[in-house]
Formats: sequence, C-alpha cells, structure tokens
Amino acid sequence: KEKKKKVPKPSSKMATILSLNPLAIRRFSSNSQCYLHRTMRIGQAAIHFQKNYPVSFVGFLQFSKRRNFICAVSKDAEESFKKTVEVDRLIDTLREASDKELPQIVVENVLAFNESFWIRLAARADTCKSDDDKKDYEELALTVMNIVDRLVHKTNEKIEASTDVLKAILKPVIDEVEEISWPLRDPEAVSLMEKEINQREQEGQLDEGFLAEVNAQLRQATKDGDKPGLEAMLQKVLQLYASRVLSKRSYAKKGNEVLKAEQFLETIIKAPEEVWNKLLLDGMTLGKGDISPEELYAVIKKRMERTLIRTEGGSYQQRVLIEYLKGIESRAGEIVRVLQG
Repeated sequence: KEKKKKVPKPSSKMATILSLNPLAIRRFSSNSQCYLHRTMRIGQAAIHFQKNYPVSFVGFLQFSKRRNFICAVSKDAEESFKKTVEVDRLIDTLREASDKELPQIVVENVLAFNESFWIRLAARADTCKSDDDKKDYEELALTVMNIVDRLVHKTNEKIEASTDVLKAILKPVIDEVEEISWPLRDPEAVSLMEKEINQREQEGQLDEGFLAEVNAQLRQATKDGDKPGLEAMLQKVLQLYASRVLSKRSYAKKGNEVLKAEQFLETIIKAPEEVWNKLLLDGMTLGKGDISPEELYAVIKKRMERTLIRTEGGSYQQRVLIEYLKGIESRAGEIVRVLQG
C-alpha cells in the first residue's frame, strides 16, 4: 500500500500571521470607490483546505457519472491553477520590490490581498528549505499587512471627514430630531446649503471622497424609499456642487464677441433646477427667446466634451458634472416636445 503523503502544516509563526490578518474588502457597485473593512479569519483555513482536497477528489471518482465530475474537477483545477499563478506572480513582484516601490505595489493591488493570497503566502513559506527564506516570507507578510492597515486607517479617516462635511452642508435642513422634513419648511434652507457648499469647495473639501460619500448615502436612501426628504436634499447637494464647479469657467466670450448660446447655457447652469422651465421658455425660439433648440443642444454637447477632457475618466466628479448637463439637455428636450405639440 502506498503511504499517504503528509501535508506540511504551517509554522506556528505563519499560522499566527494568518489568524491576525484583518483584511477584507467590500466594494460598492457603482464604481469605483472601495471601502476597506476589517474582519477576523480563522488561521487554520489553509490546513483545513489541504486536508480535505484529496478526500473530495477521491469522492468524485466514486460517483456513477464519473466522466462529468472529472471534467468539472479538471475545469475547477485549471481555474484554481490560473489563480495560483497570478498570486505567485504578485508574491514574486512584492519580494523583488524595493522598500520605496513596495507601498505603491500594495496600493495598486489592494483588492488582491484576500484569503487566497495569505494562504498561498503561508504555503510558500512552509515549503522553504532554509530558515532565511522562511524569515523573508514572514517579514514580507508583516510588511504588507502594515501597509494595508495604514491604507485602511487612512481610508476610514477620509470617510469620516467626508461624512462630517456632508453633515455640515445638510445642517440647515435638519430639524430638532435630526430628520429632514419634506417639503422644506424654511425657504432659506437651500440658500444656506449653497453658501456652505461654495465655502467648502473653495477650501478644497469637496473631493472624490466627499462625492463618493454623497453617492453612497443617496443610493441607500433610494433603496430604503422611506426618506424622500433626505433623497431630495442629497440630489440637491450634487446639483449645487455641479453648478458651482461648472460656473467657474465661462465660454460666453470669444474676444469681444458674446456667444449668446453659451451665455444662455451658463445662465441655466447657475440657476436652481426649479427655474429651468421658465428660463428655457423665455430663452428659446419656441418660446420668447432667440436661441434655437439646435444651438442649445450644440453648446451643451460642447460643454460635455470639455468636461470629459478636464476631469479624470470614471471619477465621481466627471459623472456628477455630466449628469447635470444631461439634466439640462433632457429638460430642454421636454420643453421642446411640449411646445411642438
């Protein structure tokens, strides 16, 4: 009888590293901002996996429809092998990196530091023949975890700061029981919000972290469906932000010439969303004005192109600004359809 091969157990120090590893990553759907959260994991996961795998493979061979299961196992094994190769490539990159390069590599691959990574790193450390090599792996694991911990801490600080900024902006519309009454009781509340947004934007506090926080809160409010006031005010925050940022650049003058279509668009951009209908009726040729719908659509399209060039691709800022311009375009289209019967 063939002797069963003993699966090497991780060293006590590396098992401790696994049990202390706190990292798990939760990613929200719309793009792109990651929130890092801590969670505890059982350090013996690697041992459990290695013990059970040969048994499960033998079990598959005992089924009557053996061929199908063999194909399934083969496919799973192929996928598992590919993932292992990717993890090994990352581990080798980390080992070869200098102290200066290592933090950047960790940041760029932060989503890769999951349970499979740490199990593979422990397995490679356990197969080392020399104590020096094993020590290198243990030091690498601790260094990577320290970098990830700092990244988690820094991310949490940014989230907390962004939450505080949002609370300050929404303060004028929050009542005594910390709820947003809807419709708003104080007509000046939105003006106070706008003033706060302008001040915070000038101080550079309305960054990507802030926009990510507003979008996350808005998604949750929309999902809950029981806080129409909060949902409306979060949408208003994004509108006020877009109006502020887009108004900082003017394209209404070309030398001494005033471009009336550009000037008309900038008037709408600066105005509250509640008065867009009146402005469009008064400004377009279908109403009382001298700007044709085609001219308005053209300058909106041009402003979108400029915005795409001047903002980072896929950023929350780009998305918010483009959505604001699309909102103006959509409203103009509705007015045109109504006036044309």
